[in-house]
Amino acid sequence: MKEPTVPKTMRKKYDVTFKREAVALWLKSGKAAWQMADELGVPEPMLYRWKQIYSAKSDASQEDLQDQIKKLQRENELLREQRDILKKTLGIISEPPPNATNGSKP
Repeated sequence: MKEPTVPKTMRKKYDVTFKREAVALWLKSGKAAWQMADELGVPEPMLYRWKQIYSAKSDASQEDLQDQIKKLQRENELLREQRDILKKTLGIISEPPPNATNGSKP
């Protein structure tokens, strides 16, 4: 008689968001890898692998974001200065001259 076949266990697939958040949580918690892996229900070596992949990228992306923020702040300041100059110019142009008669002749 043939034994019933038992289906192989399916490999769990984790999405990128879960992996990033797991690494971030682990690094912020200060817990040992085995503790965090146990809490998350993932194998400990997988946690180390995710750390290699996602912590290096997040450091680089943080630096890129900081650079982009600084660039946008400089641009914002320049645009504010230009706006203020235009407001002053418009105010000067739209002011009537002190001896204006509005087109009427005396």
